[in-house]
Amino acid sequence: MNRLFALLVPTICLAQEASPPPVEVGAKFSATVVESRFGTTVADPSRLRGEIYYVEPGSTALPDFAKLKPVGAIYTNGLNIPRRSFDEGFPGVTDRFEWFAIDYTGRFTIANAGRYQFRLISDDGAILYIDGNKVVDNDGLHPVKRKEGSMKLPPGTHTIRLSYFQGPREWVALILEFRGPREGRWKIFNTDEFKAPIDGRP
Repeated sequence: MNRLFALLVPTICLAQEASPPPVEVGAKFSATVVESRFGTTVADPSRLRGEIYYVEPGSTALPDFAKLKPVGAIYTNGLNIPRRSFDEGFPGVTDRFEWFAIDYTGRFTIANAGRYQFRLISDDGAILYIDGNKVVDNDGLHPVKRKEGSMKLPPGTHTIRLSYFQGPREWVALILEFRGPREGRWKIFNTDEFKAPIDGRP
C-alpha cells in the first residue's frame, strides 16, 4: 500500500500544478480596469472625452484651449499612465508625441455626500477641475510630480475636467486617483464605477 501511494503522489502533485491560477482582482479581464494609455478613437459618451491639441514648442504651462483648434478626440474610462517613454503618438488621430495637450471632460455620479480627495500625478503639467472648480493644480514643465486636493460633493452627477500637456520628448505620465469619504485607500478614478443609475436601479 505504501509503495502504491508513493507512486501516486507525484501524479497528484503534477495535476495540481497544471491547474490554471485564479484570475486576480484588477487583472486585465476585469470590466473595471483602467487601461494604461491616453485613450482610443472609439466614441463612448459615458467615458472621458479628450480633445487633442498641438502646443507651441517651448511652452511651459497649459495653453488657453479657447484659442486653439483640436486635431482629434479620444475616449477613456480613466487615466492610469505611469512614467514611460512615449513616441507612438495617437493612432487614428496624429503621430505627434511631444508638444501636445489633451483636454478631458466628462461626468460622474456619486451616491454618498462627503469630502472626496483627488491625487494627480503627471509629467508634464495637469490641472483637475470638478464642477468648474480647480481642485488640483499640477501645471508646469516638470518631471513626474504628485499633487493632491479635495472637495465636498453632494450626491448626484458632477462634471470633471482634466487638462494635460506634454512638453519635449520623450517621457510622459498621467494618473488620476481618488479617495471617497471614510475610505482608506486610493483608487484609480474610473468612469465605469460612477455611472448614473438607470430607471432608479443602482
